[in-house]
Amino acid sequence: MKLKNKFFSGKSLFLKYMNVSVLIVFFSFLVLGIILTMTISSYWLGERKIILDKRAENIAEYVGSNVRVGSVFRENDDEFRWLSDEHAEYMAMFLNMFADDSDADIFITDKHGRVVMFAPFTSADYFPEYLPQNIMTSVASDGSYFVKDDMNGIYETERYISARPINNLSSASVVGYVVITTDTSDIEEFTDMVLRIFLLSAIATLAMSILAIGLFSYNMMKPLRQMSQAAKQFGKGDFNIRVSYSGDDEIGELAVAFNNMAESLSASEVTRKSFIANVSHELKTPMTTIAGFIDGILDGTIPAEKQNYYLHIVSDEVKRLSRLVRSMLDLSRIDSGELKLNYQSFDLLDTLVTIIITFEKEIENKKIDIRGLDTITPKTVYGDKDLLHQVVYNLIENAVKFTNVGGYIEFNIIESLEQFDFVIKNSGMGIKDSEIDLVFGRFYKTDKSRSKDKKGLGLGLYLVRSIIRLHGGDISAKSFYGEYTEFDFYIPKKSVAKKPEKKPDRKQEKKQDRSADDNTKQNENQE
Repeated sequence: MKLKNKFFSGKSLFLKYMNVSVLIVFFSFLVLGIILTMTISSYWLGERKIILDKRAENIAEYVGSNVRVGSVFRENDDEFRWLSDEHAEYMAMFLNMFADDSDADIFITDKHGRVVMFAPFTSADYFPEYLPQNIMTSVASDGSYFVKDDMNGIYETERYISARPINNLSSASVVGYVVITTDTSDIEEFTDMVLRIFLLSAIATLAMSILAIGLFSYNMMKPLRQMSQAAKQFGKGDFNIRVSYSGDDEIGELAVAFNNMAESLSASEVTRKSFIANVSHELKTPMTTIAGFIDGILDGTIPAEKQNYYLHIVSDEVKRLSRLVRSMLDLSRIDSGELKLNYQSFDLLDTLVTIIITFEKEIENKKIDIRGLDTITPKTVYGDKDLLHQVVYNLIENAVKFTNVGGYIEFNIIESLEQFDFVIKNSGMGIKDSEIDLVFGRFYKTDKSRSKDKKGLGLGLYLVRSIIRLHGGDISAKSFYGEYTEFDFYIPKKSVAKKPEKKPDRKQEKKQDRSADDNTKQNENQE
């Protein structure tokens, strides 16, 4: 209920969109109604003007052919007279019939505006003695007259008025005027009827538009509401919510990006938790061992003749802790981009031999055959000596750890025009095809039982790949399960060493990290 109230509140994007859309539709109909009204009024006014002007002109011509002018009252004073009484009676019948047929009032005046004849006869109440002088003045000046007026109060309401001069055919002089007026109520009624129809249609259309806009807006805002709710859940640490939207528009792209972000956050959260769990476990084991043996020495539980033996174990565990901390620091510096390479030239073969000597005891214990060293010539490479030493050390450590008793480790360094390739191959169980692409992920361990890899954190190969890529190279792995495993990495020569490094495949890294996290959880459960 709270969400619904907020959804329909003034702050809601849905309501703002609805308000704007409804206002646009409303004002569109309003403008359309005004334009329609003006168009109808203009059209009817033009039509009525044409009709009245034509009728006034016809009556003026007809009347002009049946009048004469003579000096009756005063000298030089023209008087409007009919040719005969018969003409007058006939003209009255004609005007009355014309007025009835066109629903109009017809005035015949002399040139001073005095009404000499009026039709229809039934409208005697409208029979004024004189018409407004401005009508005659306008007709005398312009030759025509058309307005909407009440004729200075002669009519109670405004009427359309058209006037034309009456010319005597014999003298070609103006002897009077024809004035025709018609009611405007029929046009107003028609206009009102059209407006009522338009209004009803507009209201119905507006209602349907509001409903359609509302449904469209509600559906369009649905993924945004889901994102809002998901973002709130993200703030609480729950990254499992996803936005369901299948459109291919901008909101669809936003939904896909949001879900990708959620996947990334979820993976990062799982990685963070797994990192803490793994680090806690790996730190706890050597520290427990160190504390136990030291306490045993201090309280005399361990006899003096065995103290030296256990102190060597303590020393090994301290070195293990040191390597663990160094790996974590290197990982942090690489991820943050703070790790700077100290380029120098050095012999990669010398580094390889030095590291093999470090593992001499383990190699002898497992009777491992070292192959390829006798065929490798000194190779001067250009890179960070310490970091590349760590790369080779980690690869050899893994090889010694997983090589079967009586097996072999084979080395090879291949020089080409632009790069050096370092290959290390060892016998043993190898890596399954389903895991070969995941071995470079953080915290990933192929030995889920920890029977062989009890001391590893699962960061070694991830660091190896990161360091090699910092040098502009890359590493790959291949294996025949049950027979051998082979790692092959390359680094460019000095002339091309500072080319832009190859961008890591982020999707593949996420896949590896998630798989590594899953395997870490399985390992912890098995323990």
